[in-house]
Amino acid sequence: MAMSGAHPSESEGFLHGKLLIAMPGMPDMRFEKSVIFMCSHSAQRGALGLIINKPIEGLPFRDLMIKMDIPVTSATSTAPVLFGGPVDTGRGYILHSSERSSRPATAAITSEISLTPTVDMLRAISEGRGPTKWLLTLGYAGWEPGQIEDEIAHNGWIHCDADAALVFDADMDTKWEKAFGKLGAALSGLSTEAGRA
Repeated sequence: MAMSGAHPSESEGFLHGKLLIAMPGMPDMRFEKSVIFMCSHSAQRGALGLIINKPIEGLPFRDLMIKMDIPVTSATSTAPVLFGGPVDTGRGYILHSSERSSRPATAAITSEISLTPTVDMLRAISEGRGPTKWLLTLGYAGWEPGQIEDEIAHNGWIHCDADAALVFDADMDTKWEKAFGKLGAALSGLSTEAGRA
């Protein structure tokens, strides 16, 4: 799966590098109260994002590294591994701050946030040589061309600008509310019904 962004002949869509936030009443339980960092979006290829607020219960980063035979130290993080989405859940994706990201497989999504889907980045993080801020997800969320636009039009999602502080915030339980807060939206006033003119 290529994750390096748009082909030269296509432009990035309006969701590229943004946060996609599940609206209250999201019918798909896999996405209930999800905050998704959108790694790519184009009219020709659809969209791909990583859920950034759903820890996989009982799977800290350190334990996964041990299972993968990647060396750990006393300083190896015990941060949770996240459920990135229902597609390709056996594959890992590392969202990280953009410093120390000169690897060939690294894609800069925004000026502050990059994506690297490689084992060498996991080794670097495990050994303390990686970026200062990072999240590891298993799986991703994907949409066919036009699908996410249709879901937004039917009031399933709302979007806003991403910022590294929210993306890498360790408090998973409050990310959804904080994302709505970026919009100045009070959750109590949001409707799950699409507007009618």
